[in-house]
Amino acid sequence: MEAIRKQATKLREQVAKQQQAVLKQFGGGGYGSDNVFADEADLQQHQKLEKLYISTRAAKHFQRDLVRGVEGYIVTGSKQVEIGTKLSEDSRKYGTENTCTSGTTLSKAALSFSRSRAQLEKERGNLLKVLGTQVAEPLRAMVVGAPLEDARHLAQRYDRMRQEAEAQAIEVFKRQVKVRETSGHPDHIMRLEAAEAKLQDLKTNMSILGKEAAAAMAAVEAQQQRLTLQRLIAMVESERAYHQRALQILEQLEGEMNLERQRIEAAPAPSLENNMPPPPYEEVNGVFASQAQNGSTDGMGYFLGEVVCPYRAESNVELSLSVGDYIVVRKVSGSGWAEGECKGKAGWFPYEYIERRERVLASKVAEVF
Repeated sequence: MEAIRKQATKLREQVAKQQQAVLKQFGGGGYGSDNVFADEADLQQHQKLEKLYISTRAAKHFQRDLVRGVEGYIVTGSKQVEIGTKLSEDSRKYGTENTCTSGTTLSKAALSFSRSRAQLEKERGNLLKVLGTQVAEPLRAMVVGAPLEDARHLAQRYDRMRQEAEAQAIEVFKRQVKVRETSGHPDHIMRLEAAEAKLQDLKTNMSILGKEAAAAMAAVEAQQQRLTLQRLIAMVESERAYHQRALQILEQLEGEMNLERQRIEAAPAPSLENNMPPPPYEEVNGVFASQAQNGSTDGMGYFLGEVVCPYRAESNVELSLSVGDYIVVRKVSGSGWAEGECKGKAGWFPYEYIERRERVLASKVAEVF
């Protein structure tokens, strides 16, 4: 339809120019080319309005495409927020409920990941809100707003009046020919004058309406250009701020995980205080028991511990340890040694080489004895 409209406009301009040339060639008597419809000012006004119409239409389509794109991005982003939030919750649940028997490293990493993921999804949600309120809504209001529609209606009214004036110009031309053919018959002269008066009124009104329509279209064009640029800048700035914040969160998370990995890979073996030997160890009534230096046994109560650092026994009263083993700790001395049983053997070992565990799988408990 738009192509047909443009073609029709070009044809009307060509016809108007041809009419002007014919009237200049054959006009005579008191009815020359002064009443010709398509003068230069009108053509310039018409061309200006045509360019403004095309420009505002293209800007409107671009704004509409931006709105559709942003709305699609918001829909997709909202789904990503939902998925990311579920991932954060799953990671948090694993970190808090994990019963892994070989350490808490992965649990800590899962909790850190959960926290960072939740922050990322919060930032993404904020970005989507900004895109909706500061980009999509203003552009949508401009697309369907009254200023644009009012300006386009003025341009369309001008176009219809121009067509009417063209038809009236043809009518004037016919009556001029009729007057010449009848040698200035009074009736035909009166009708010609009436037609010329109507044409003049149309041209005057058309000129006024054309200026009004051009001013309105120019104002809308300027507003479209300014508003669209502002919204594009707002979109870029909001996305940049989001990615900068996301980068900070991810860098912090990466740093925490790398520190934990380095701590595990390069963890030094715990050292005994003053390199003191283990307390005396003897069997009493068939049960191994230890005595502190003052002759009384320590009374912490039994508990389970997990070996986090290997230890090789250096005497027959010490107990060798392997990482991942579980041991029943029966006593802890003030010198940094602990006494317990693992895999049917009992003895002293450095207390710092184990970590206390409150919950242990049944299969691991069975390996202790």
